Amino acid sequence: MSLTNADLAPVSSDKRTWRLLHFAALWVGMAVCIPTYTLASSLIDQGMSWSEALVCVALGNVIVLVPMVLNAHAGTKYGIPFPVFARASFGVLGANVAAILRALVACGWFGIQTWFGGLALWQLLVAISPSMGGMLSSEAMKASFLGIHPGELLGFGIFWLINLYFILRGTESIKFLETWAAPFLIAMGLLLLGWAYVRAGGFGPILATPSKLEGPAFWSVFAPGLTAMVGFWATLSLNIPDFTRYARSQRDQVLGQAIGLPATMILFSFIGVAVTSATKVIFDELIWDPVKLLARVGGPFILVLAMLGLSVATLSTNLAANVVSPANDFSNLSPSRISYKMGGVITAVIGALIFPWKLIESSKGYIFTWLVGYSALLGPIGGIMIADYFIVRKAKLEVDDLYRRGGVYEYSNGVNWRAMVALSIGVALNLPGFLAEAIPSLKASVPEFLKTIYTYAWFVGFLVSGGLHIVLERAFGTRVSAAEKAHS
Repeated sequence: MSLTNADLAPVSSDKRTWRLLHFAALWVGMAVCIPTYTLASSLIDQGMSWSEALVCVALGNVIVLVPMVLNAHAGTKYGIPFPVFARASFGVLGANVAAILRALVACGWFGIQTWFGGLALWQLLVAISPSMGGMLSSEAMKASFLGIHPGELLGFGIFWLINLYFILRGTESIKFLETWAAPFLIAMGLLLLGWAYVRAGGFGPILATPSKLEGPAFWSVFAPGLTAMVGFWATLSLNIPDFTRYARSQRDQVLGQAIGLPATMILFSFIGVAVTSATKVIFDELIWDPVKLLARVGGPFILVLAMLGLSVATLSTNLAANVVSPANDFSNLSPSRISYKMGGVITAVIGALIFPWKLIESSKGYIFTWLVGYSALLGPIGGIMIADYFIVRKAKLEVDDLYRRGGVYEYSNGVNWRAMVALSIGVALNLPGFLAEAIPSLKASVPEFLKTIYTYAWFVGFLVSGGLHIVLERAFGTRVSAAEKAHS
């Protein structure tokens, strides 16, 4: 059975060309997107003040930067992607469990981002042809089983095809897009901020509104909110080796990520809050949706430029954050049959079929069910991989054995049962709380302490599974080869 192909093989030294600037630009390109713009709004909608919401965003991104940089280390050192790195802890076949869980979350995010990008294209069409826009937006034409209008479906389909084009072009097209999109996106955000301040004569009522939460009520929102902020990039904290395998050095990936991630998330979240606050003064209503806002900002030229900016922002985020990983993850299932490009196509198809607009219907569902829910899956995987790499193996891997059966990472028929037990327990602890949020009829039957555990889902899963993996490895032993011990 083949465990490799051209897309999963270690990156040769001559192709490791990504520098600090590339990683900083990568994070600007991924962080500047519509979900980031509206991220603080979901917390404000739950009762936080704007400053509390931004502190929550900032703290969550500083926390998630730690596993991000740690998991990135193996990619830079050995030139291997995430699903291959996962073989060291989960086994050459067991790694498929971790990879597919990560891939399915990425499919959900791919659909969400494609939905936002499609809305931007749809607003552009409405502005160009109001009569067609009115016809395709009528309630009579709304498809009940989809829950959207034909025009929105048209925009979604066109943007889906644009994403597919870049998927078929490969990873170098993503590097090119991220590098050139980053300064453009920052400039667009700052221009929007300046426009809002000048038009409103300030930043409006949200920045003057105190918190609606005190004592226990505050912590009941802050705790899951912080978990959601960590969960927002818990996806990339796993598959960051997919990018750092191209890094020139550890310094480039560490500093590039540290510069690019927290600062951009805080800045763009603030832009979202401040501009939305100003809309209350300008339009006499709060407009959180940047697509709807930009459709009302100015004339045709401004509208085209604005929708172009939103489309580029969404495209750059989608390709880097939600295509690279699942494409590799699906390829890992059958390397001889599924290439990176085919894996990307599978991602795009699943992302469309999940009806992504239904995942983000409410701020409460977005935070408690989607962001916190999938962090309960990804936290345990991250804890196991980091604990295994740094504590069990001391950052030393035998690369050849990652690509063959019968080697040190064969464990029991290709599966490391210790990692699987640790993963199962970490997920099981959060499952009752997730069911209570996802299925309201079950809420009364779930004990309060299990609901409380769920509010810290990523942290609980990360620490419990990571710690349990170390205990099981030391108690029952792990096969670490002489070559692995000697590897520097």
